Order: sequence, then C-alpha cells, then structure tokens
Amino acid sequence: MASMSSNDDATDRQLRLFVGLVVVLALGAAGAVVAFTADQLTTPPDFLVVSLIFVAIMVSGWLRVRFRVLSNQDVYTWVDVPVVIGFVLVPAPWVILCWALATTLRRLAMRRGLLKDTWQVAKDTLAGSAAAAVFLALGVDPNSSHPPFAIGATVLALGAIALVDQAAFVPVIAISSGNPLRQVATKNLDVKLVGQLFRLVATLVVLALLAYEANVFLLLLLPMIVACLQLWQTGSMRTREERESWQRLAEATDALNAVDLTQVLHSAVSRAAVIFSAGEAEIDLTTAGTDRVVTGSAGRIRYDGPARTDEPEPTDDELTTDLVAHDGTLRVGMLRLRFGGAIKLTEFEQYKLKTFASALCTAIRNASAYAELERISAQNAHDAAHDALTGLANRRQLYERAGRHFDGQTDDGVVALLLIDLNHFKEINDTLGHAAGDTVLRKVARRLSDSAAPGDMVARLGGDEFAVLLTDLPTPAMAGHRADTLLSSLDAAIEVEGMRITVEAAGGIALAPGSGGVNELMRRADIAMYQAKRAGVQTATYAHAQDTADVSRLVLGGELQRAVAEHEFVVDFQPIVDLGSGEVTAAEALARWHHPEHGYLTPMEFLQTVERSGRLPAFADAVLDQALAASDLWREAGFDLPVAVNVSPRSLLDPSFPETVLARLSRHAVPADRLIFELAETLTLSQLDVVGRALNELSEAGVRLALDDFGTGVTPLSVLSHIPVHQLKIDREFVGNVQTSSEAAAVIRSTVDLARSLHLAVIAEGVESEPQRHALWSLGCEAGQGHLFARPMSAARLLATLQRGTAGRPGTLAASLHDGGAVVRMSRRRSGGSGRSALPHLPA
Repeated sequence: MASMSSNDDATDRQLRLFVGLVVVLALGAAGAVVAFTADQLTTPPDFLVVSLIFVAIMVSGWLRVRFRVLSNQDVYTWVDVPVVIGFVLVPAPWVILCWALATTLRRLAMRRGLLKDTWQVAKDTLAGSAAAAVFLALGVDPNSSHPPFAIGATVLALGAIALVDQAAFVPVIAISSGNPLRQVATKNLDVKLVGQLFRLVATLVVLALLAYEANVFLLLLLPMIVACLQLWQTGSMRTREERESWQRLAEATDALNAVDLTQVLHSAVSRAAVIFSAGEAEIDLTTAGTDRVVTGSAGRIRYDGPARTDEPEPTDDELTTDLVAHDGTLRVGMLRLRFGGAIKLTEFEQYKLKTFASALCTAIRNASAYAELERISAQNAHDAAHDALTGLANRRQLYERAGRHFDGQTDDGVVALLLIDLNHFKEINDTLGHAAGDTVLRKVARRLSDSAAPGDMVARLGGDEFAVLLTDLPTPAMAGHRADTLLSSLDAAIEVEGMRITVEAAGGIALAPGSGGVNELMRRADIAMYQAKRAGVQTATYAHAQDTADVSRLVLGGELQRAVAEHEFVVDFQPIVDLGSGEVTAAEALARWHHPEHGYLTPMEFLQTVERSGRLPAFADAVLDQALAASDLWREAGFDLPVAVNVSPRSLLDPSFPETVLARLSRHAVPADRLIFELAETLTLSQLDVVGRALNELSEAGVRLALDDFGTGVTPLSVLSHIPVHQLKIDREFVGNVQTSSEAAAVIRSTVDLARSLHLAVIAEGVESEPQRHALWSLGCEAGQGHLFARPMSAARLLATLQRGTAGRPGTLAASLHDGGAVVRMSRRRSGGSGRSALPHLPA
C-alpha cells in the first residue's frame, strides 16, 4: 500500500476521501450480497468447512509476493484462491465474513494505522462482494458435499477480484506519488497478469480435486500448492527486481555525475525514493557543517533550504545512513528514507543502500569541490580586476574597459578620463597612521562611486590616485561638469578616529584621443592633473598646446633607443660662480638631445617621454658618464671642479642606482665628493620618503645633494628632515625679483639664514645682471649661476673659458666685489658634525 503519511495536506485529504468512498462501496456491496443470499442463510453452514476456508485465507494472506510500484511497495497475496473456492463450498456472506475477519486480524497484528487498516478491510470486502456477485449472477449454488466445477464462474470471479483490487490500489498510489493513473496502472502489468494466471491454475486444480473426490479436506492441499507457486513466483520476482534495481542504481549513479550541487541533491532525492520504494527521501548536510536539507519523493522536490526547527523525531518507518566515502574517512551528510510503515531491508538492499550512499557522497564531494574551485576562480578573477582596499576597479580593469572602447567593442559615446590625485595624503598617514589613511581612501572611493553617473567606471590606480572613465557624454564639455560633480563630493569633511579631515584633490580631464589608445588617454589625463596641481585649481582639461611631451613635437618613444646608442644625448655645462670673488666653484650638467630632425631639445621637451619609456636608466647613465668625464678633463687641466647632475626621483626608485653611480665614479677616478646630485624640491613628501634611502646610501659614500628650485615646493623643514641636503638652490623666480620685490628678498634672506644654521651652501639660479649679483651678495648669498657669467657650453669650451679667465685671472668669470672694499665679506662656514660642507673655493 502507498504511504499514508504524506506531509502534503491536500494529498492527505484526497486519500481520506478516497478511502471513505471505498468503505461506502464495500458496505453497500456486502449488504447487497447478504440480501440476495438471505434464503441460503436460513440453513446453518458446515462450520468445519468455514473454519478450513478461514485458515486457508489466513495462511494465503501471509504468503506474499512483494514488488515495487513506482515509489511504493505492492504486496500481492494468494487470498483470492481460497476465497473463490469458498464461494463454491459455502454461502457467499460467510466467505466475505471470513475474508474481512482474516484481514482485520492480520492488520491488527501488523499495526499499520487505522486509515490503512480500514482501507484494506474495505477493499477486501468490496473485492469479495464483486466475486460473490459473479457466482450469484451465474446461478452457481454452493455445496460442500458435491462442489460444482464452475470454470466460467471461477475465471470471472478471479478477474472481478483483480479488477476491484487494482481499482482501489492504483488511485491510492497515484495520489501518494503524484504520478498519472495510467503510469501506475501499467507498472509491472506483465507480472500481475502472470500472477493471475498462476492463481487461476491453482484454483481450478483444487476445484477439480474437490469436484471429483468430494472431500473438503482437500482444502488442506491448498496452502501447499500456493506455497510452491509463491516460492517460484517470489524467486522470479526477486531476480527481476534485483536486475531492475541494479539498472536503476546504475542510472542513478550516472545521473549523480554532475558538477552542480543542487542538481546532484535533487536527482539523488528523487531517485532514492524510486530505488528504495520510499514515500519520501531526505538529504541532510547539516551534520557535516552545511546548513542545507533537501526533501522530496519520486519526481518532486518538496523542500530545499536550511534545516527546519520543526523536524519530526525519527520513527520506525524511517531509515538513516551516513553519506561516507568508500574508505569511511569523510562524512558529508546523512540520507533518510521514510516509508509507509515499519521496514527491514534485506542484505541485498542494505548493500544497495550502502553503494548508493557512497556514490552520493562522492558526487557531493565532487560538486562541492567544483563549486569551491568556481568560487576561488571567481574570487581570483574579481581580485585581479578590483582593488583590495576599496573594492573599486583596478588599473587592469580600467585599461580593459577603455580598451574595448578604442577597439569599437562598446558603444560608450563620447568618452573621457578623469585622473584624481589627493593632495598631501602622505601627511594623513604620517600623522594618524596607515589604518586611518586606509579609512580615508575607502570613504573617498565610496563617495566617488556614489557620485558617478550610471555606466561610468571608478577605479583606484594605487596609492592616493583614482580614475573615473566617463562614458556616454552628450558633449565633450560635459566631461568638466561631471568631473566637478565628482570632486565636489569630496568637499565634506571625513570623520576618522573622532577627527574631521578635509580631503583636497586635483583632477585632470582628457577626452579619448583618435589615436594612441589607452596609454595616450592616461598620459594626457596625467598631464592635465599635474597642470591642475601647479595652477592650484581643482580640475584642468588637457590642452594640446600645453603638452610639452606632445608626440607631434617630440620624437616617438621608439627613437630613444637609437638616441642612447648613437650618443645623441649631449651634456652642456653652466658654471657656478662665487658671487664675491667671481671664481668658478662648480658646474651644472645640462642634458640636451641633439635630434637629427628637431635640433637641440631641452629636458623640458623630452624628459617626461624618457621617464615614461623605460629608457631612463640608460639616459641617466649616459648623462652621468659625460659629466664625470668632463670633471676628469678639468681636473687634469688643474681645475678641480665638482659637477652637479640633475637626478630624477624615478632613478632613485631603482635599487641598483647607487651601485651604478659608485661604479661610474670608480671608473673615472673621480672622488665621490666631486659629484653633486640636484633634486627638484617640487616633488611630494611621499616621493621624498622613498628616495631618501638611496640618497642616504650615496651621501654615506661622499656624494653631495643640492635641493633645486628651493622655496617652490613643500615646506623646507619637511624636505630637509627627509633627505641629506648639502646645498640649497634658490629658484630663478625669486632671483629675478630680488631688486623689485621685498617678498622675494625676504625669501632669499630667510633661506640664507636657514642654510647658515644648518651649515649649507646657498646658490642663486638665473643671475642675469650685476645689480642682481650685488643684491644677492648683500643678502648673504655666496654663489650663483646664470647668463651674467656664462651660458651653458660644452666641457671643452668651458675649460678654455676657465683657462682664459677674467682680467688675467684664470678660473674666474667676473670681477671681484672685494675691490675697493665696498663690501665686507662674511667668513665662509665650514662643515660641522653633520658632515655637510659649503662649496670649496678654487685655487687661483
């Protein structure tokens, strides 16, 4: 019988209604049989015969042939054989009563539940009434002394019992399993027909013996005949079921070879219900740490989700088995099978259950492993395209998205790039710590993301630098409007560790160029961003006229390799002069690119291109080599002049740079203290922090450092506390206004005072006239360089100039200010314990 313990209320209600219908039909049919045989009941029956019929029905009821019908177990008995024989021997009501009583006693012993027992008794009563109706209709009178051999009535009666049994059994199975009536009715139809044939043969054999021998004790042969047929049919059915069971198990195992865990669990639940004829199957993964339970029956999933708190307690009709691997080392969950009553598996079924559980365990492990690999792959893909700190797109994803635009793979309309750099962010890290800095970066990222238009991509390029790819712009002018909106989102103070911090930023805007791709777009935005920083404005838009590295006016990056190889980079030297005596105290190396088409190019025109091309180490080495060769040339001629060489912060980021410099000094036999590196003071504090390590290493070897463009960058004290400075070079802007601007004079005076207190030398750049020289000298500035003394020239020409000198004084380029005693010269400060020194005087 089908399971009556469905959790579906609608199914349970349908089953109850159908059982009620069967009960009503059984009572009506039995009552009709009694009414039609009332005359036969006036004579008491042979109770010995009735007793034999009852015993035969009881015994036949215990001899069962079991086979599977969908997800339920069909129990096929031999009861209809003694029942039909009973109709030949005694009045029909007594036979129906014996069958109903035997069924009731058997069901009470099995304890399957009131609803099931009621249904079974009613079904048997209805089937017996149908068979009795056949005998009454054909006029067969029962006679225990001379039993009639009614072949036709026997065949029809057995058919009536089979029809009523199926008519009551098939709907119950269909309602419980949710399968169509036709599918349930045709399942194992061949087995049922063969069974009916066996029952007909057994019934006719016994009836023939009774008819010719007229001995009711021949009924005792019935159990033996039935037992033999039952053993034969049971063996046949078992062989068939085992073959079909292995086939279903093999199909189920194949179906479990999936990589999707949900597909594995749903398939396993449905197939387990079919393979083991369970009313319900459940896979519980909570026992292995995964909060998931899947419940279902054949062809239907009833629940898939977290473990339920109202889970019923295990009962006798439930079997559980752990889902473990073949070696028993790993447990991934539990499989539960719920049946319509108490169940006990055979040894074969236990082995089949163990095999299925092991295959399911392997499938769950494989699907889980595949899901984990997919998760890791997706995470790696996400990490490769996103910034770990802010969750924004990273440089790689930004380049890919912009690249698709340039390749024509996307229809983004007018596209522009906004490059954003936070001002003085290093000071937040230094003051509040890196954790606070990370908090600021995350909040900045969130604000930019919230302010971005749909379709725009916000990315973090690294450090405190962000970028926004602006797409679908109605007009190019809208790029500036969107940029202002994005940067305005940063105006509100950010609260970090109880402090309110105002974040300032500068942004550069560049419209997507017609050629050059992503790299050119990024280059232009970078140029615009630095233009905004220099101008002190929030945003600046790339302008072709202001691009000193414009490819239309510079050689392509591919020519740099040729320029280095063919020594197209040349070095001129501008002397540094003692303002008081006019003596040359050093020379600054100024690189030029002698381009075959564009002539001489200044560093302002090509240095940025060199730095971005990856050719900076070769360029720097070429300049340093020529500068040291010039120093060696002058020293051999009797002029021991230090040479100052401009150095890029990018060079100092190279860990091998100090070693390369010292190797060059050794090759030219130039003392380390005769080399001065000039570093622009306009670089940021974060750059100073990085390059400080390389500068310290060079300073310890004896190389000196001059801070160029002093007064135009970050605060002097911050600079001087980060790197080992020996000289300060006053920017030409202050020198040019020293006579007309009290502010410029004040800056120079304060710089000189600061340098004296730190034992540093001071050099003025851009000295163009004698009045400027006198003004600088009166303010205490010791040395200067500019067109007043000499323009940049080659090493050989500078040597000739030194040898010629001024007024017969070799090594001088101007008359001494000491003549006439107009100026009282302060004594030069020598280096103290700091190891720093002023520029030495040249011997006359």
